[in-house]
Amino acid sequence: MRIGLVGAGAFGEKHLKSLKTIDGVEVTALADHDKERATKFAERCGIPFTTTDYDEMLGTDNVDAVILCTPTQMHADQAIKAMDAGKHVEVEIPLADSWEDAEAVAKKQKETGLVCMAGHTRRFNPSHQYVKQQIDAGKFNIQAMDVETFFFRRTNINAKGEPRSWTDHLLWHHSAHTIDIFQYMTGSKVKTANIIQGPKHPDLGIAMDMSIQLKTEAGQILTLALSFNNDGPLGTFFRYIGDTATYIARYDDLVTGREEPVDLAGVAISNNGIELQDREFIAAIREGREPNSSVHRVIECYRTIGQLAKNLEDQDGWS
Repeated sequence: MRIGLVGAGAFGEKHLKSLKTIDGVEVTALADHDKERATKFAERCGIPFTTTDYDEMLGTDNVDAVILCTPTQMHADQAIKAMDAGKHVEVEIPLADSWEDAEAVAKKQKETGLVCMAGHTRRFNPSHQYVKQQIDAGKFNIQAMDVETFFFRRTNINAKGEPRSWTDHLLWHHSAHTIDIFQYMTGSKVKTANIIQGPKHPDLGIAMDMSIQLKTEAGQILTLALSFNNDGPLGTFFRYIGDTATYIARYDDLVTGREEPVDLAGVAISNNGIELQDREFIAAIREGREPNSSVHRVIECYRTIGQLAKNLEDQDGWS
């Protein structure tokens, strides 16, 4: 399996590391807008072909599939171009930054029949997989989820603390992780969606704090707090409140509501969510099947975010 990696930043490195653990997979091409960065990355990692032209990568015969680790605003267009070129595609979260673009990607996947998968890593983290297994076994049912997504990003930096050329977004990027896993875990569509946001940053032009409330058709509720202003413990912390237990997931760790560790041994082949995500992408291509977190399986997340975005627009019109 020959992979074209698009983006030599923080997540490009995460995917490269993960792909090296999968038998029969080789990163044969790298595309990045920064020629110097791409060249150094490729030399360090042994990637034979580099380019600053994404279309040139898609035109090569040495790439079967692409993984997009590019700015959010480019995801939908690049995913559609990949499928038009006959390439399977894994798009880092989020799939798009508008409901219309997410629909367009889903339409293109249906038209081509290629694998198109979004990087909803929480579906693959062993901590969340354990909770899903309890649900599927009929041992646990979610009543409510309380989630905190907290970062300290008052300047435009990436996950490595380096300057970023584009602006991240709490709603279209960071809430997508939680909104998708909420619907995935409950197995129910969202019927009520509320949102409020705090002041916008004078330079970045984005809201730095948000509060989201969701309710499913089955009655489960989600309370989600997001912040780029938080100078404290960083990351996303999930509290699953159910009928038989409470679980708290912190990336690769899982504890009960009483902070008792939950043994995750044997849940998955790896504790690395990105690796498990990439393994699913490769397996789906090889087996000719729809992957977990395919564009169609995550599309309800983007429908919900689109509604939340519309709610914010309506609020802006209030006097």
